[in-house]
Amino acid sequence: MAPPHYARTYHRFPLRYPVIFGGAPFVGEGILNNLSLMGCSILCDREVLCGSAVRVSVLLPNQTQALSIELGTVKWVQGEEFGVEFFRLPLEARKRLNTTLRVELINLLKARAVTNEVPELLNRVS
Repeated sequence: MAPPHYARTYHRFPLRYPVIFGGAPFVGEGILNNLSLMGCSILCDREVLCGSAVRVSVLLPNQTQALSIELGTVKWVQGEEFGVEFFRLPLEARKRLNTTLRVELINLLKARAVTNEVPELLNRVS
């Protein structure tokens, strides 16, 4: 979880995909914990430094090519989790990220609609 002083602009979707990341003194593998238009958090067993420049490759399901974030910055570190803010994505990667998040948003809205319909249906039965 992000420190209280760090405010996010975009909703982060809870997703679990393998990632490969690297910076000047390190390369590592981890699991994407959540994803938004401008950032993500990653679980890993490597130590990373807050403020480090990092490149991230996300292995999305049903896609042969990894989603490549060319440049990001580690914004926070808490134990085995760290947050990355995206700074540079190639246009094709931005399109793929947008498509992935659009699908997640549709799924979220459908789930909320179903959750909201259940109490309404129960009220009709009563």
